[in-house]
Amino acid sequence: MDTVGIGFIGAGFAADLHAHALAPLRGVKCQLVGVCSRTRERAEAFARKFQIPHAYTDHRALLDRRDIQLVTLPVVTSLHHVLAIDAASAGKHVIVEKPLTGCFTEGSVPRRAMLKEAMANADAVLEACRRNGVTLGYAENFVYAPPVAKLRRLMQAGGGALLDLRAEESHSGSHAAYSRRWLTSGGGSLLRMGSHPIGAVIHLKHFEGQQRTGRPIRVKSVVGEVGQLTKVPALQAEPTKWLVTSWEDVEDWSAAILTFDDGTKATVLATDVSLGGVKNLLTAYFSNGVVQANINPNTTLQVYAPDASVWRDEYITEKVETTAGWQFPSPDEDWMRGYPQEMADFVDAIREHREPLAGALLARDTVEAIYAAYVSAEEGRRIELTR
Repeated sequence: MDTVGIGFIGAGFAADLHAHALAPLRGVKCQLVGVCSRTRERAEAFARKFQIPHAYTDHRALLDRRDIQLVTLPVVTSLHHVLAIDAASAGKHVIVEKPLTGCFTEGSVPRRAMLKEAMANADAVLEACRRNGVTLGYAENFVYAPPVAKLRRLMQAGGGALLDLRAEESHSGSHAAYSRRWLTSGGGSLLRMGSHPIGAVIHLKHFEGQQRTGRPIRVKSVVGEVGQLTKVPALQAEPTKWLVTSWEDVEDWSAAILTFDDGTKATVLATDVSLGGVKNLLTAYFSNGVVQANINPNTTLQVYAPDASVWRDEYITEKVETTAGWQFPSPDEDWMRGYPQEMADFVDAIREHREPLAGALLARDTVEAIYAAYVSAEEGRRIELTR
């Protein structure tokens, strides 16, 4: 396949990221053929912005187009599995944002039932892709971030055993209304943000296993803990404008310890109670070295201003409470986070008839680890994964 025709289902923030990331490939490896959104106005606005010729409000009309081979799904998590199955059933390759899926119900439902439902949704997507012979690209940008890509190369060069992984994504809270409740979000900080660092550590152990034995090293057991720190009395007595506090039945703090088949460990932290901007961090402890990957913040550029007005409207970095003082803006934030690299890999995977670096197994294993952590937090014990 010379050129891949791409359709978008979704026209919001994540769709913008995907379209910008695909820009270097347009006319060479891919064409942006169509976009679908719930409203005609939004679909047409997105089409104009990115010079996409066709706009729809019915995703099935987009899926009927024979000149579209790959569909990307930058939509809310609760629609991932539904639309991915529709796309795969139409014979389209699929890009799904993280996390692949979840359980979207009232937060009072027992977590073990949630794990069962989340895995049924995940397996239904994978089965639809298998049955229709299409490829799933799992848009976990941590996998493609340049610091993590370099980490993989250092793994190969050093040859040491990967013993201990520690990873984090934290910030001061999502401003999206859907994130406040389980019914629309499928979970709190552990699912919404923790899917990034959990996906990254699982990927690195998959990669190590493939390099050593030709088989991925997978998660064996999970211990999890969650909390609502913005509901503690001390914070309730001291109203703050710095943190999001409107969480309903989802956690704003989470931690998980993953034990892998080979006995090694990973510790992951994901919180909505961290001031100072987004933290996307990963440290790998090998038997013969240490690699610290700072996706955000990183020190490629450091700036200082005595007052927030100095930089005016120039973007500094995501979710900082002020642009005064020392800041760490990335010269190219999308590139540092791996968005162009992941889209390039997905397009090349379709053209070359191969699996992408981040694919179906990583997507499924990430959902399983997260919901096992929820079960662990509720039941107060280690959860063994059975396959």
